[in-house]
Amino acid sequence: MAAEKVTSQDVATLAGVSQSAVSRVFTPGASVSEAMAKKVRAAAEKLGYRPNVLARSLITGRTRIIGLVVAYLENQFYPVAIEHLSRALEAQGYHILIFMAENSDASVANVMQKLIDYQVDGIIAASVAMTNDLSDRCSNAGIPVVLFNRGQDGDQHSSVTSANRAGGAKVAEFLIAGGHQRIAHIAGWRGSSTGRDRKDGFLDALRAADREPVAVIDGMYQREAAADAARQMMALDSSPDAIFVGNDHMAFAVMEVLRQEMRLKLGEDISVVGYDDVPLAAWPSFDLTTVRQPVNRMISATVETMLSKIEHKNHTPRKIEIDGPLIQRGSARIPEGWTE
Repeated sequence: MAAEKVTSQDVATLAGVSQSAVSRVFTPGASVSEAMAKKVRAAAEKLGYRPNVLARSLITGRTRIIGLVVAYLENQFYPVAIEHLSRALEAQGYHILIFMAENSDASVANVMQKLIDYQVDGIIAASVAMTNDLSDRCSNAGIPVVLFNRGQDGDQHSSVTSANRAGGAKVAEFLIAGGHQRIAHIAGWRGSSTGRDRKDGFLDALRAADREPVAVIDGMYQREAAADAARQMMALDSSPDAIFVGNDHMAFAVMEVLRQEMRLKLGEDISVVGYDDVPLAAWPSFDLTTVRQPVNRMISATVETMLSKIEHKNHTPRKIEIDGPLIQRGSARIPEGWTE
């Protein structure tokens, strides 16, 4: 015969407290004294009690789950960001449910519908775009959406990104100050707002200095595409002496081509600058000069915005851009006296 299920009333009786006190102890964010929590948890541990999260969600109308949609994890920026996001949400009593989606309307729509069916309290869309139809579906279901590391035209959703245009401009100014004459760009996917903004900021700053790039190729945020772009650029009659690559993931592939196939010395024969400042960028084998995405501040802003939208359904959408510094390392010539 199966053992009877331990209830919150059983815990309350053993601990000598009310059932509502037990409920508060196991409700994230609820007000309860340390002594009370210790007494209740000791009783729960003795009885083998586990709170019924599903039952609580039916009563409160909240699952305490945030859905996260991400297109790819090859870029090392996203695993780092997801780890920070998970911890930040957990500190607020929430957990994340991660879904992978191809960067296509049909795939994203399918994943979004699953998250709506799971009745998540909110959705964070990272590296994927939202169509108007998807936005309407989420709105009709009462589920707030925040875009992370991806902007979008219009004002239906809040978004949190680094200051991508300003970051691209910093790279152009840095390379010009370093005396480079033949500057090229391997851009991120043109369908991505981050890729477009970094490219536009970079090209605008070049043109403000009466300079034109020797080549601009879309690297699609893919290692092989970026490597092929580097080979095409280096085959030009006027091959570049500096390349700005739209993210670190692609920049690593470009560096391998230049060093292993072209036998060039980075920082002397040619400069390479990336964007993101993922942990690998600081490894001595890469030593990549790059624009840092301020991931901690971006995550804090994303969580704060999401929780505000959950608490206040009429929360006004905000577009948050957070500036990050250019981190100087050995892959690029450092201009004399350069300060950001």
